[in-house]
Amino acid sequence: MVKITSYGVRPIEQPYFDKLNKYDFDMTYVEELLTHDNVTAAQGADAVLVRGNCVVDRQNLEAFAGWGIKYVFTRSVGFNHMDLQAAADLGIEMARVPGYSPYAVAELAFTLGMTLFRHVNLAISQTRQADFTISNAMFSKEIHTATVGIVGIGRLGYTEAKLYKALGAKVVAYDPYPSDAAKELAELVDLPTLLAQSDIVSIHVPYFPGKNEDLVNTDFIQQMKSGAVLINTARGELANVPAILKGLEDGHLSGYGTDVVADEVAIIGKQFASVNEVPNQGVQDLLRANPKVLITPHAGSYTEPALQDMIRISYDNFHDILTTGKTANAIHA
Repeated sequence: MVKITSYGVRPIEQPYFDKLNKYDFDMTYVEELLTHDNVTAAQGADAVLVRGNCVVDRQNLEAFAGWGIKYVFTRSVGFNHMDLQAAADLGIEMARVPGYSPYAVAELAFTLGMTLFRHVNLAISQTRQADFTISNAMFSKEIHTATVGIVGIGRLGYTEAKLYKALGAKVVAYDPYPSDAAKELAELVDLPTLLAQSDIVSIHVPYFPGKNEDLVNTDFIQQMKSGAVLINTARGELANVPAILKGLEDGHLSGYGTDVVADEVAIIGKQFASVNEVPNQGVQDLLRANPKVLITPHAGSYTEPALQDMIRISYDNFHDILTTGKTANAIHA
């Protein structure tokens, strides 16, 4: 029986792993994300399954290789947490989940957008302090009179666009390689036009280290429509925090909603005694900008359908490579 150690498995997720284990893998679950401190939990395993923000660096991969582990897969779409070159050097195969329920992230992005668009967070923050007055800052448009801009209209962006379209919003999109379906759903425009027109801008582009850090910078924000809402459920590295905070301070942005932050390995999955203890100054500043800023802890994919997709495809990846020597979802340096 093939033994697999899976890191970052929450107790609520374990029954799904067990139920979907049609190949009868011998599973060991580790609730914590993979770190240098808990790497030894994989000793005796034939393979390892991780998730985003696990530390899959050369040090841990060398430990795995020393124990004879040949397969280290991730149940996430992104794989920037995986050292592909180290894996190649050590003869370790890697694979990912190329996609899961697009509604998971799309629904959260939509929720963040609507919450800030209708100033719900501001209103709740006030009533929690027993303040039931209605300020000028709560005055809002209605979504059917607004324009929503989707930057990157792939599976996630397309699904979010459908949600806004169903409520009567005008949807514009920017994507260098739009699908035919995207062309039918949204009006395709260049990025400056999208930014100038949109009351809500939602980011759904992949992060390419060394290429598109700080995509959302001062120039990007200055091109946005005054009073617009910005949503980022892609990657924290895409957002220049000082530029966003400046946009909020001068009123050019009315709100920023994000499910992702910088330095996630050091932050996501951890609880801190106070905002001051969060090990990233930019994230501290964003937290202090509440109620104009909404932050969720990278929970976009934390839904039942998305989890089932991740587990099912991960199990198939292991089965395929163990029985045929390859998997369609392999990733290489």
